[in-house]
Amino acid sequence: MAALDDAPPAPDRTTWPAGPVPISAAAERVGTTARMLRYREGLGLLPRTQEQPTGRGHRHRRFTEEDLRTIGVGLELEREFDIPPAALAFALRVLAEPDVLARVRAHGERLGRLAAAPARALDFEKQKAMRLLDGRRS
Repeated sequence: MAALDDAPPAPDRTTWPAGPVPISAAAERVGTTARMLRYREGLGLLPRTQEQPTGRGHRHRRFTEEDLRTIGVGLELEREFDIPPAALAFALRVLAEPDVLARVRAHGERLGRLAAAPARALDFEKQKAMRLLDGRRS
């Protein structure tokens, strides 16, 4: 129980500004650092911003409540599955890119960690039709 007593008090949510917040405030609200948010952004783990830099690019990104909820879900996944941000980023890439998914699946099958993907019903029917056609040619 001593560890709980040493934890810093939870931030007072009533003092948080309404509306989009800068990266330092966003980091504080989700329980990380601005540097880690920038790292996660580089990995593609932050929602895309709707605001584009203007002029010389000095406009800083601001985070909406929805952005903070999305970031919080990602942080929760990392904690729950005990994975680093880069692993979550790669998992998202696997889900988004069919070629990467196929290569990872094939590797898992070679390792014996994944069973071979079941043949689709249409593939089965195609193979059956090919066998019937081959039988007629003989």
